[in-house]
Amino acid sequence: MKARGTTRVLAVVLLSVLPLLAAALLLWHGATGRDDAEHPGSASSAPGASHVEGWQLLLALAVVVAAARAVGALVSRYLGQPRVVGEMISGIVLGPSALGLAAPGVYDALFPAALHSYLNLVAQIGLALFMFLIGMEFGESRHERAGRTGVAVGVVGVCLSLALGCGLGYALYSGYAPDGIGFLPFTLFLGIAMSVTAFPVLARLLMERGMLQSRAGAYAIVGAATADLVCWLMLAGVVALLRSDSPLGVLRTLLLTAVFFAVMVWLVRPALRRVLRRPERWLPDGGMLALIIPCALLSGVATELIGIHLIFGAFLFGAICPKNEPALVGARGKLQELVTAVLLPPFFASVGLKTDLLQLGQSGGALWAWAGVALLVAVAGKLAGSAAAAALMSVERIDALRIGVLMNCRGLTELVILTIGLELGVLTPALFTMLVMVTLCATVMTAPLLDLLDRAERRFTPARTKARSVVG
Repeated sequence: MKARGTTRVLAVVLLSVLPLLAAALLLWHGATGRDDAEHPGSASSAPGASHVEGWQLLLALAVVVAAARAVGALVSRYLGQPRVVGEMISGIVLGPSALGLAAPGVYDALFPAALHSYLNLVAQIGLALFMFLIGMEFGESRHERAGRTGVAVGVVGVCLSLALGCGLGYALYSGYAPDGIGFLPFTLFLGIAMSVTAFPVLARLLMERGMLQSRAGAYAIVGAATADLVCWLMLAGVVALLRSDSPLGVLRTLLLTAVFFAVMVWLVRPALRRVLRRPERWLPDGGMLALIIPCALLSGVATELIGIHLIFGAFLFGAICPKNEPALVGARGKLQELVTAVLLPPFFASVGLKTDLLQLGQSGGALWAWAGVALLVAVAGKLAGSAAAAALMSVERIDALRIGVLMNCRGLTELVILTIGLELGVLTPALFTMLVMVTLCATVMTAPLLDLLDRAERRFTPARTKARSVVG
């Protein structure tokens, strides 16, 4: 029995290490002579500043929030998808790919070019607070019986997806990478984008389907938390690489990040615990939101000034917050309602305004073909890697397949990563659009594939039971 356990561990290690070795060889080969290659495309530039009336911003926000609510409700009720999928789609509907084509006059009146930067500022606030909430959920994602298997699922899924994503970056670099972006950050970024799992979307999907306490659901939750943590750490490294002009600058950024992490864990967390132990003394008016919102935003400011993105600071502050304090739990519920209903829709809208499907047809349809390849890479890496790891850890075949399907749920988390890539100039607007479509397709696939597995299980379980009774 012990030998069998050792064999399983070795198999999981091999499944993790071999893709990473392949990715390392690919990156080494590509980095030797391709950084100076000519390639078309450039990062989108922000529109010139212009005067915007306050009522224009308020009108745009009202339309964005109402559209997100309506499309989310329709998709949830009639298509069986999580509400957030409809909210993601609402951003595309309000952008140049749908409203801009169907009613260009209405689109220009609602979202003039000068308004985009203001909408993006609101989106950044919503994004920071959303990452704070994700950090809190991440801290609660531990499951006593699912630890080892869940970690194996997350690590193997990331390793295989990273290797396949780097292969995709290797193939796309010479023809589609922006000018001035080196081979290494471009390829690594695509590898990370292919590796992520949308932890918050997955948790809500499991909750809506009643799978949160199931074996497959517990393994998938721990696997998603592991995968997201690894991807955030890798993304922080890539951002530091892009924002620093020299290896010394990268080292400085990483050292400052380590110092920030130590301060948050060893100083801020104990201080927060002391405040929350007696909230009536420190917050006599019950102003818990007045404490956590500025702290989350200031943590984001700190990591932005360090040289990595603001999302990392907000995420870390959420992760270090004590999870079982009644005052914090109540404030978290209020904040979650505000963020998901009001502050996140502007983020979806800002993504939709940058997504133009017409750009995919400008290269003779080649980018549509690459979108199909990218979708295949994304699904194969997550589904095969995570399902194989689960099977090696003695999970039943049908549950292993469920875990693979669940780990392919990308949703909002990948949209955050893609937006960072566009802001940093790693992605052209055309590549950004292509990968947004891959994200939507991979996320929408999750619920139908789970339904298919449920039907298959119901069909074959009685047959197996009958066969066993006949043999007996």
